[in-house]
Amino acid sequence: MTKFIHSILVILLLSPISGIMAQSAIDTAIRRIMKEHEVVGLSVAVIKKNDIVFSSAYGYNNLQAQTPLSTDNLFRIASISKSFSATSIMQLVEQKKMGLDQDVSELIGFPVRHPKFPSTVITVRMLLSHTSSINDSQGYFSLDAIDPSKNTNWEKCYNTYEPGKGWQYCNLNFNMIGTLIERVSGERFDLYVRRHVLEPLGLYGGYAVDSLDRSKLANIYEYNTDSSKYIVSSGAYNPRSAEIAAYTMGYSTPVFSPTGGMKISAPDLARYMIMHKNRGKYKGVRILSKKSAMLMQTPVSIYEPYGLALEQTDKLIPGKLLTGHTGVAYGLFSAMFFDPKENYGIVVITNGTRAKHVGDYNNTIRHVVNALYQHVVLK
Repeated sequence: MTKFIHSILVILLLSPISGIMAQSAIDTAIRRIMKEHEVVGLSVAVIKKNDIVFSSAYGYNNLQAQTPLSTDNLFRIASISKSFSATSIMQLVEQKKMGLDQDVSELIGFPVRHPKFPSTVITVRMLLSHTSSINDSQGYFSLDAIDPSKNTNWEKCYNTYEPGKGWQYCNLNFNMIGTLIERVSGERFDLYVRRHVLEPLGLYGGYAVDSLDRSKLANIYEYNTDSSKYIVSSGAYNPRSAEIAAYTMGYSTPVFSPTGGMKISAPDLARYMIMHKNRGKYKGVRILSKKSAMLMQTPVSIYEPYGLALEQTDKLIPGKLLTGHTGVAYGLFSAMFFDPKENYGIVVITNGTRAKHVGDYNNTIRHVVNALYQHVVLK
């Protein structure tokens, strides 16, 4: 009798009914989180080994029209974009077109030197790891901020500590990285990433709004506390067509925002994540060497567990050391994290939430990541 009951339980666990029950459990958990934080929309994907095992979209793309969000909607994923720029740099390093420890000044076309430490070389590795001592105080939407010939206050772009001997997150670092990609490869930044990262992996997305199907772009909303309403962030998908028409190769690169401007869906971001989890390879296609992939995932500084556009954290899922990145911009919050040892990963993107940050993470992102871990990864 005991064996009979055990057999029935195994059949139930492996049956479609079990799958429906699991789907119902995660749907219930996510909708509870969305209700608590008044989330506009949410797109998620979970990978195990080399495949997406769960992908779903909840809530709205267009809040006013009550248009539902879809898994093929594209989001401006904010700072997760940095890893696409770093992946591109590593490809060029592998081709020996540049070096990680090469002087940025030699590559970018103007002096990049800390005014108090002029003999200290600021390297490509320092830009990628946020150890350059550069800051965003003068802005980061144009290289004019740090170009001594364009900004009389260029010295303010540097912190008080010597390059390589401190850590501060800085968006200008990666708009400079995008510029280096152009100057070294001879290809416009957005086209380089599309041709050498997205297309080889079979992914749809990009940095240039005008190159994408606009009907797929998910609206992004910021919550206005004064009016207690969500407001569409019109700047999230600014095509900047006029600036691109007057583009200067190797200098105008911040127009595309290498630091935060990638537009991609949650499932395709999960496929890209599999490539990093697998140390540079996805579905038989290798775009990075194992060595390059591991360099990206290995912390550089003693001050922060941050590698080359990928960080390590044990604060998102308690007790689990994850590798990945977050993104925050225009009301959007995103997360892409994987566990290379236990062979899983999670992508979460929301286009609007009232939740605040607790520690390093937005509470909606934190709660949804943990719900997916409990109901999908562990199941």
